[in-house]
Amino acid sequence: MSSAKINILFTGATGYIGGSVLARLIDHPDFPTFNIIAIVRSPERAEKLQKLGVGVVVGSHSDEALVEKLARNSDVVIATANADDFEAVTATLRGLKKRFEETKVAPIFIHTSGTGVLTDDAKGLHPTDTIYDDSNPDQIEALAPTQIHRNVDLELVNADKAGYVKTYIVLPSTIYGIARNKLVNLGIANSHSIQIPSLIKASLSRGEAGMVGKGLNIWPNVNIEEVADLYIYLFNAIRAKPDAVGHGREGFYFGESGEHTLYQISKRIAEVFVALGISKSDEPTTFTKEEIDKYFEGSNYLGSNSRCRGIRSRSLGWKPSKTTQDMLDSIRPEVDAFSKE
Repeated sequence: MSSAKINILFTGATGYIGGSVLARLIDHPDFPTFNIIAIVRSPERAEKLQKLGVGVVVGSHSDEALVEKLARNSDVVIATANADDFEAVTATLRGLKKRFEETKVAPIFIHTSGTGVLTDDAKGLHPTDTIYDDSNPDQIEALAPTQIHRNVDLELVNADKAGYVKTYIVLPSTIYGIARNKLVNLGIANSHSIQIPSLIKASLSRGEAGMVGKGLNIWPNVNIEEVADLYIYLFNAIRAKPDAVGHGREGFYFGESGEHTLYQISKRIAEVFVALGISKSDEPTTFTKEEIDKYFEGSNYLGSNSRCRGIRSRSLGWKPSKTTQDMLDSIRPEVDAFSKE
């Protein structure tokens, strides 16, 4: 696959993860051998992307007919859009199956899921000792099909098992840091994550830092730049030694580099609030049920446990160096950004 032009379909180019990954592909030394097609909703952003040498189709990854058609012409699909869009994934798989029938070569599907698939219902009241290992497919296979993201992940694993596609699932954890790359600079891609910013926004609205329950639940964390690197390590490894890279049921890759409790994040938000004069208390308080309904659509998701180790991810040569302290240090710039809105 490395000797000819590689047709790559990319979804989620304007997103936080997608923009960071696509920026790396554009800067990749082999970029001249890539024929990248990105699906973008905005004509203005599409025009900017084209100037960077990326082919663009203006549309939505929810347009099943469009996605199927584009996937049919692709050697590789890198999906970084909505992890739970089952219809988009099945449309992609239909297109890739036709690609296989025409070429007799199994195309590559790199999909973005998340460690939310590992969550429990702790409501911030307790940690867990259960730690998932991405090099242990039996452990991952035991996850309930009702877990968030799981129906999509299983569809990919089953497609790989059928033999017409090779699937690789990247599962980022709590991603942090303000993304800084050429797509962000050009106004193409989003620069902020979801989990920590949502906690900051809710805390700003209520005037003091908040947490779910006691904040005792544990999550992994990973810097946006380092998790974007993981995609490139995976992509490069597949191209260099496709038979040596786990796929299908052995194709889960956790993006993690350290762990934190929810309390640690909320505590740091509280400290920043005091420093900025937003609040007088450097201790977070528990969100009420009404606040959970108001800020998080009734979900206690931020109070869940999700613990894992990216052993298979690191086997690719990926070596994240950022720590939980780096994550905590990233909170002040985020508060600065959202407190000015």
